[in-house]
Amino acid sequence: MLSDADLGAIWLSLKLASVVTLLLLIIGTPIAWWLVNTRSRWKAVVSAVVALPLILPPTVLGFYLLIAMGPQGPVGQLTQSLGLGLLPFTFPGLVVASLLYSLPFVVQPIQNSMQAIGARPLEVAATLRAAPLDRFFSVVVPLAKPGFITAAILGFAHTVGEFGIVLMIGGNIPDETRMVSVQIYDHVEALQYDQAHALSGLMVVFAFVVLLGLYLSQKQQTAIVR
Repeated sequence: MLSDADLGAIWLSLKLASVVTLLLLIIGTPIAWWLVNTRSRWKAVVSAVVALPLILPPTVLGFYLLIAMGPQGPVGQLTQSLGLGLLPFTFPGLVVASLLYSLPFVVQPIQNSMQAIGARPLEVAATLRAAPLDRFFSVVVPLAKPGFITAAILGFAHTVGEFGIVLMIGGNIPDETRMVSVQIYDHVEALQYDQAHALSGLMVVFAFVVLLGLYLSQKQQTAIVR
């Protein structure tokens, strides 16, 4: 049976994943569009920065974020000067950390989907005197819909399953920063294997359903294109 603490951790994880996914779709879309269209010499650098969380251990990213958002860090000094306090060990701090850690899981699917559109549909829209912003929302966004769906699913699922960076930035504060992954760790550390089994099994089912939904969605989109 799931305890109140377990349910609280599940709710907090879903809340974090929802907020982060929404923000990443808003932030990641213009980044992906810029990467598709730019000829800047900085494209490779930006691409590498976006993809960095795929390679870096979560604890490394969490450590440097902890330094940056700490009392002596540039972000920490900025938030303190704005009267916002410090971000580490708070829910907003987890949001910031998760945005960075899940960024490639949202940007790359959208970028790949936009890249596959090609220049022809936009050229046709331009001949019909559609403005750049109109071309983006009436042509690019609908055609890149599969990429947005994939990005939303992966971004949400990846945020729910975070552990290392959550523990580094959020710590283990009940109803504030204790996510499902941390709750499972607590159960195992306390030798509460029944509770750990219950939560871990739930996460396995969640991961399977997410992946199944993703593959079925991709299969459906492929069938529509054909």
